[in-house]
Amino acid sequence: MVLVDKINRREATIGVIGLGYVGLPLVIEFCKKGFNVTGFDVDPQKVALLKQGKSYIKHIDSSRITQYLSSFTPTTDFSALSKQDCIVICVPTPLNKYREPDMSYVFNTTETIAKYLRKEQLISLESTTYPGTTDEDMRAILEKTGLRAGVDFFLAFSPEREDPNNKDFSTSTIPKVVGGYTKGCLEVAKAMYDSIVTRTVPVSSTKVAEATKLLENIYRGVNIALVNEMKMLFDRMGIDIWEVIEAAKTKPFGFQAFYPGPGLGGHCIPIDPFYLTWKAREYDFATRFIELAGEINIHMPYYVVQRTVDALNEKGHSIKGAKILLLGIAYKKNVDDMRESPSLKLIELLREKGSLVDYNDPYIPKMPKLRSHNLQDMTSVPLTKETLARFDAVIIATDHDDYDYPWILQNARLIIDTRNAMGVGLNDDKVVKA
Repeated sequence: MVLVDKINRREATIGVIGLGYVGLPLVIEFCKKGFNVTGFDVDPQKVALLKQGKSYIKHIDSSRITQYLSSFTPTTDFSALSKQDCIVICVPTPLNKYREPDMSYVFNTTETIAKYLRKEQLISLESTTYPGTTDEDMRAILEKTGLRAGVDFFLAFSPEREDPNNKDFSTSTIPKVVGGYTKGCLEVAKAMYDSIVTRTVPVSSTKVAEATKLLENIYRGVNIALVNEMKMLFDRMGIDIWEVIEAAKTKPFGFQAFYPGPGLGGHCIPIDPFYLTWKAREYDFATRFIELAGEINIHMPYYVVQRTVDALNEKGHSIKGAKILLLGIAYKKNVDDMRESPSLKLIELLREKGSLVDYNDPYIPKMPKLRSHNLQDMTSVPLTKETLARFDAVIIATDHDDYDYPWILQNARLIIDTRNAMGVGLNDDKVVKA
């Protein structure tokens, strides 16, 4: 096959649409393997930084970009899609305000690709979505050109499996599931991904690949909901869920540890289950188990706020007018990724109750523009002894390793610990687990 041969000779041109936490690492891997890569993004600021060899993602060092500037072309000019042999789509798939899939990014991108589609191109979607997106919805848009998938061009789905700042796994070492619309589509897509990852996992269809990604993250979401529910129950019973988990995980079989928190964050786990729930309605099927898990996880920020209200009451303070400091607004420790972070909901709920809220996060000095929250007025306050003394309560929402927790315990008046940052067995009336 002509395109497979071009890929194997590293002569195929690669286009990556969406230069965020998924797209940019892919660009680097393709460049590392000797491909010429064009990166497409609608954000001119990102493109300008990349042209200067500067990274805007904390765990991706700028040196990883500068060394490939000779083979990497960032651009906002989507007409260059016509020059690409392989096009990989890495755009957001968020939820709308009704918690339904917002597919506008994927479908608008597909419409743009259709304008420049030509024979012998591979189109591969990596954005998490419901089964049928690739071989039904996207294919219909692309085939309006008169070109046919599997005959004139190749169509595939390969779910991203990025875990920002994971020291053990990277884009190239995480096995890559790949599904094609036809056997020929799979052959081409597998050849492309074989060139940059240590192992590909071919499956029989794009729908199987799409469903695989959903299962992976629904599995995590459901188990996190389980420990979140047990945390709320055990709090009433005077039992520390974290100590229970530590004991349970000593069992060498039949148990995998999951941990509670203030809510779900990131670009996958809070969102993906609702894509399947939405699609299931088409088949008159109610995904009750998935929806229940979603309800529990969505409730967690409300639970943390109520625990904060109760803790302040115990100290003789009202939540209204209380000065609250959130430690960490990234969705997980040691990253600058804020997508779907529960801290954003915490800020919103605390403000609704009349609290005066500030935050500190060493990775996010200023609140960026966000799709669902208007918090651009906020900047990270310095974490000093004097700063801590000003606040009635400190909520540990993200347990960054940068924080000196014994020092925080020494200087804060009241701590709401949602991450067990203070550890198991601490007996201090200043600390409330939530």
